[in-house]
Amino acid sequence: MVGRALTAVFRNPELRRVQLAFVAFNAAEFGTWIAMLVFAYEQGGTTTAGLVALAQLIPAGLCAPFAAVLADRRGPAWMLTLSYVAQAVTMGATALALYAGAEPVLIYALAASAATAVTFTRPAQAALVPALARTPEELTAANVVSSWIESIGVFAAPAVAGVLLGVSGPATVFAVMAAVAAVGGLLTIGLYGPAGVEAAGPLDEIVAGFRVVHRDKPARLLVGLLGAQYIGIGALDVLYVVLALGTLGLGGSGAGYLNAAFGAGGVLGIAATAALVGRPRLAPPLLAGLAAWALSLWLLAAWATTFGALILLAAAGAARSLLDVAGRTLLQRTAPTELLSRVFGVLEGLAMAGLALGSILVPVLVAIAGAKGALIGVGLVLPVIALLAGRGLIEIDRSATVPVTEIALLRSTPTFGTLGAPALERLARGLSPATVPAGTAFIREGEPGDSAYLIADGELEVSVNGRALATLGRCDLVGEIALLRGGRRTATVVARRDARLYELDSETFLEAVGANRAAAGALDNLIDQRLGKIAQTSGRIAP
Repeated sequence: MVGRALTAVFRNPELRRVQLAFVAFNAAEFGTWIAMLVFAYEQGGTTTAGLVALAQLIPAGLCAPFAAVLADRRGPAWMLTLSYVAQAVTMGATALALYAGAEPVLIYALAASAATAVTFTRPAQAALVPALARTPEELTAANVVSSWIESIGVFAAPAVAGVLLGVSGPATVFAVMAAVAAVGGLLTIGLYGPAGVEAAGPLDEIVAGFRVVHRDKPARLLVGLLGAQYIGIGALDVLYVVLALGTLGLGGSGAGYLNAAFGAGGVLGIAATAALVGRPRLAPPLLAGLAAWALSLWLLAAWATTFGALILLAAAGAARSLLDVAGRTLLQRTAPTELLSRVFGVLEGLAMAGLALGSILVPVLVAIAGAKGALIGVGLVLPVIALLAGRGLIEIDRSATVPVTEIALLRSTPTFGTLGAPALERLARGLSPATVPAGTAFIREGEPGDSAYLIADGELEVSVNGRALATLGRCDLVGEIALLRGGRRTATVVARRDARLYELDSETFLEAVGANRAAAGALDNLIDQRLGKIAQTSGRIAP
């Protein structure tokens, strides 16, 4: 399973570059986060460290939904590269300020700008990856590999930062991570992706993602569920300290071990997330991950020993990976393609808010019910949201079922082969199967045309004025000229033998082609070639 996911991603050169850059991203994000908290603690203890963490999360959370507008307006590939450049610049500036012994307020402000730049990456990548994936299997595999990279980052990046902090200090961590982010930027230069889209006005662009999440029930449920998991993650960041110092007596280093156990669980959960590749239904593993997450925290409340904490936190980390991959893939399948980055920008903002809320929630729960009660309370967050969602998640999964055969047929055509995976899935769901017996003329020259046809099997003969023009077979498209160039058929098409077709109505066809410049260009070239043949055959230029 693991090899299948890696092969699916790394045989695609564009996806390979995105994932290698994501390795750099995770190292830079988690490494600089630890370094800044250490610096803040050295300046003023726990209170200062908590305030600095909040100061980084708030602007990042506020900016993420609006920065995602740039990804949709200018294109996610452009935005992804820009995000890495911004991280390299802001992390480098923070390193210089630390080396120079600048005022802490300036250093905190620069670190906050670096944390804000970090939030640009995930929405842009979430919008770009579906366009680079050639099949739904590649899309799921890419999300699985991203989850592995993030889990390894949670586990490994703090360890690397710890070594650098021991050898030198926070300034060196920021300097090294600035260079790492720059490498990520180099890896993403030149990636292609969906073209940018323009909204009716600046305000419409800014709020479009919020409108989708508000009006679209599937997007609202998935964004709410995925955002809520960060309440739990933020709560665990504080609970590690509470458990290590108060309940288990492990000392300060114990908090790091508990954190590492959660990250290691995500790495060990590779086998579980790898099983998602190729699955048409993702709600069952999503709900299984949610249940395992909650159960792990509840069992930890009952089995509060060092060994139990390490084992159960690792199980929670694995469950979280399963929940996150399944949820993000479903969101990519269901959210509008042209607004995908903005929807994930809203999710990124909610993630920052969730981390902050979780860190504030734990002291309240501990004061009311103690550490064990806090674990039970945090474990209740996701199940309560899932219960409120009711059957909505199951319905989302049913509507997001992948029509694998139809997608493979569309992907094999020059016209639709350039579409991203979500667009292909939507187009595939709009196909209507039709059977044409041998000898039947189902398109007649001069008649109005409101459909195009994709040939799945059989052989069709195209003629103009009774003269044979061409023979078409599997994966060929026919009937498209009337939809784009005048509304009337320019030729007659007869089935030479029984044919199996998929019909595309005018609205579905034009929406799919109009949203993708490469598809529109390929179709224009095809039409020009066919009209040229018609002109040669009939001695006129066909309408």
